[in-house]
Amino acid sequence: MTECRAWRIILSIAVTWRAIAAAADANAALISPHEGDKKSFEPNKYIYSWTGPNALARSALVERQERLQYNCELESKGADIGALTPESFRNILVDDSHELLYCYVPKVACTNWKRVLMIAMGKWGGDDPLVIPASLAHSPGTFERLSNYTLPEIEKKLAAYDKLIVVRHPLERLLSAYRNKLEAKHEKSAKYFQSRFGKKIVKKYRPNATEESLRNGDDVTFREFVDFVTDNSENGTRNEHWRPIYELCQPCTVNYNLVSKYESLVEDATEVLERIGVTSVSFPGRPPSSEPTSRKLDKYYSSLSYKQLRKLAGLYRLDLRLFDYSLEDVLGFSLA
Repeated sequence: MTECRAWRIILSIAVTWRAIAAAADANAALISPHEGDKKSFEPNKYIYSWTGPNALARSALVERQERLQYNCELESKGADIGALTPESFRNILVDDSHELLYCYVPKVACTNWKRVLMIAMGKWGGDDPLVIPASLAHSPGTFERLSNYTLPEIEKKLAAYDKLIVVRHPLERLLSAYRNKLEAKHEKSAKYFQSRFGKKIVKKYRPNATEESLRNGDDVTFREFVDFVTDNSENGTRNEHWRPIYELCQPCTVNYNLVSKYESLVEDATEVLERIGVTSVSFPGRPPSSEPTSRKLDKYYSSLSYKQLRKLAGLYRLDLRLFDYSLEDVLGFSLA
């Protein structure tokens, strides 16, 4: 029974890839190379074996691409590129040397992905991503953004390049942002968020707040944070660290062919790097000493009211739907 299932998966993958290759050939025929372009569109840059350690990750990437396209069709959320502005693609970074577009999502391993791409693009001399300062990886001048191009240039790159997005359960991502930016003590990035958002949150959502809390904003509770994030009347609630992925990456407009998930981060990254021909760097795994956010979900979300959970479900509805996540994964029950 297991062998039959395995052969069905292999045959399904082969058929899918033949369809993708055919579509790529058709697209290539529609794109005329311009004189002076660095590289013309190559639909079959790399040839893969269906065996080996990356086979499951490879099949998962194909399946996720198909599921995302299907879910977008169900939501009817696709938009014509001409209806958008270049700023809509601000979170998409451009790697011309490997013909890759990467939409970075804060709190979904974007620091390590930026570090890896810095080495792959020759922006860092070593081969260990973890020695690259996070501040340098996030520095505004380190990467070119797709939003810096004209719409015709954007459309051409979207047609020709591989497109990578890394996603995570929205409720797990939200908790990670809270713990890192508002709950953490004595960290530089947390101090900035506590000063910019924390003091405002305490003032608006905590009755009888102490002067110390109003002054520092470093003791925001998770309940207060959720009230802030789901308050549509409050300016600044859509910071990119908790803004829905759908709004950051335009997944129903950009046809992402590399859809990685945080749950299989290293396996997916290994396949993506092979896909773009990068062998000089490996994606770093999670330090054994670190406790994953996924183990703390129940502690924090059990403190929320039903009304707060409903608001979160509404805020992240599209992320949950498009990337096949469920509230039951975190809460143990649905809110239907």
